[in-house]
Amino acid sequence: MLQIPIARIRLHAILRRLGVVWLLALMALGAPPILAQEVTFFRIGTGSTGGTYFPIGGLIANAISNPPGSRPCDRGGSCGPPGLIAVAQSTQGSVANVVAILGGQLESGLVQADIAYWAYRGEQVFRRNGRKVENLRAIANLYPETIHLVVRANTGIKSVADLRGKRVSLGEKESGTRVDAEIILRAYGLNTRRIEARYLNPGPAADALRLGQLDAFFLVAGAPAAAIAELATTIEITLVPIAGKRIEKLIKRYPFFSQGRIAGGAYRGIGETRTLSVGAQWVVSSKVSADIVYGITKALWHANTRRLLDRGHPKGKAIRIENALRGIGIPLHPGAERYYRESGRIKDTPAPVKQDKPGPNKGSE
Repeated sequence: MLQIPIARIRLHAILRRLGVVWLLALMALGAPPILAQEVTFFRIGTGSTGGTYFPIGGLIANAISNPPGSRPCDRGGSCGPPGLIAVAQSTQGSVANVVAILGGQLESGLVQADIAYWAYRGEQVFRRNGRKVENLRAIANLYPETIHLVVRANTGIKSVADLRGKRVSLGEKESGTRVDAEIILRAYGLNTRRIEARYLNPGPAADALRLGQLDAFFLVAGAPAAAIAELATTIEITLVPIAGKRIEKLIKRYPFFSQGRIAGGAYRGIGETRTLSVGAQWVVSSKVSADIVYGITKALWHANTRRLLDRGHPKGKAIRIENALRGIGIPLHPGAERYYRESGRIKDTPAPVKQDKPGPNKGSE
């Protein structure tokens, strides 16, 4: 975490040099051009700009930022720790965020529940690196994500099994989408050798589908995802259901997954679609101070933030404190735990989610 004493320096110049994407949102908080007190920068890893993590991360960064001179909390301003400037950074997604937290390039990030669990225990994709990410801690479970499998409406692809031999984007290489897509493929007897695998973020994947250069792409995101919504306005697309007996077996093996639905009308011309769901969680490095994490957790659940989330994104409405501890499979950060104890949400530290150790990944690369 960066702590910078600032005097006679324009805040917007510093933010511009750091590549902060939510500059305008922070300026709206009322920060004056000249500052003379310490500022702490707090980075939040999100995902690609065509997904849901990026806009949600931006809303959270706005909500918890409290730069010098900003409007006080009791007057409708930010309720975050004094001097904190949170920045939402676009990344490849869940896996990249975990790796960056481990390496100290990020203080926190938005991560799928299954990725957080496997990272902490050094399993699945993290087994290949031979290391556990034991400094990973949870702040909150945010909202349910759904697994999208997007195809053109006239391709004849009706099931995951129909992807054999097709050109399929599994998401970026360090994304949670890739991990989950490969798990789903294996459930249908497929792997990356039995499809033409591509590794694109949602924007380029949608462009490739529109241009006929791709047959399908996976995306794990809260609906509506911007890249898919935009694509649906240019060509006729459909979502392939991810449901049935094979998926029921998958859920039994991986309890982070649950049967979910993408509501009809979330994307133009597409009715309700059954699919898998997994929680989106906000995680943080254990090295971040308890006072800072307590302050940002308190700010996340303040009434001022509630209004911001409700207006800022359709998935913002799903971020509710009653779900904050649901499905968390890694330890809470002591600062977050302190807040949940004070607010009466927990009396004891939640135990990690129990899960049978997965067997070997048959048929995977």
